[in-house]
Amino acid sequence: MNPATANIEEAILSAILAGRIDPGTRLGEQKLADLFGVSRTRVREAMMRLETRGVVQVSARRGWYVVEPSAEEAREAFQTRRVIETGLLHSLREVPAEVLKSLKEHVAMERDAIGAGDVHSRACLLGDFHIHLADALGNRLLTEIIRDLTARTTLISMLYQPTEKAEESSHDHEDIVAAMEDGDLARAARLMDEHIGKVEAGLDLTAKPDPLAGLRALLSPAAFAGNAPSVPPIHAQPPHDQPHIHGHPATKED
Repeated sequence: MNPATANIEEAILSAILAGRIDPGTRLGEQKLADLFGVSRTRVREAMMRLETRGVVQVSARRGWYVVEPSAEEAREAFQTRRVIETGLLHSLREVPAEVLKSLKEHVAMERDAIGAGDVHSRACLLGDFHIHLADALGNRLLTEIIRDLTARTTLISMLYQPTEKAEESSHDHEDIVAAMEDGDLARAARLMDEHIGKVEAGLDLTAKPDPLAGLRALLSPAAFAGNAPSVPPIHAQPPHDQPHIHGHPATKED
């Protein structure tokens, strides 16, 4: 793969995992080409790879944009994660000491981010736990699959999760690692299944995402924070010294 294409792909996927890109965000080819200093052909290659990974789509009207998973797609994504991640733990015979050490350090980083109120780091670390687990156990293919699934479920949570339960998720991760340390991998797998199930249960899949949410936020009175733009009166009369053309006041460009 071309390094430039890989960089674009990695940057977009990492931003999604960190919750920095909203579902439905348009990804303009020319803007990305300018940002990364590459041709639009390279950008298109990266977008096509991300499309096969299930995180972007293309349409004739909108161009490339981040997917907005449906409720059914959300259920399928969480079901797939439960099968893969519990299966990964069931397949283990033992967990190397260095893997346990690495996972404990990761959970500690989660706790620090939660305590500091660092929303972006917290979101990134909580999602990354699952990727880190597969990676620490040395299964590259599973790591890639879980990373893509985690990106999709991050977008799903942004669409359907009323409130984040970050602290609860981190405690779940801690319990999973503790079971692994005790050598009880069956319990670790059961805790993983329950954890993913709780995250899914916390979603309101009956809610329909508001397609006007972004515009609504931009145009709400609160968005101006007490510094609303001045609006001229609708029926204001022109000054007496302003010239008229055909009964209408002349206009001047600023």
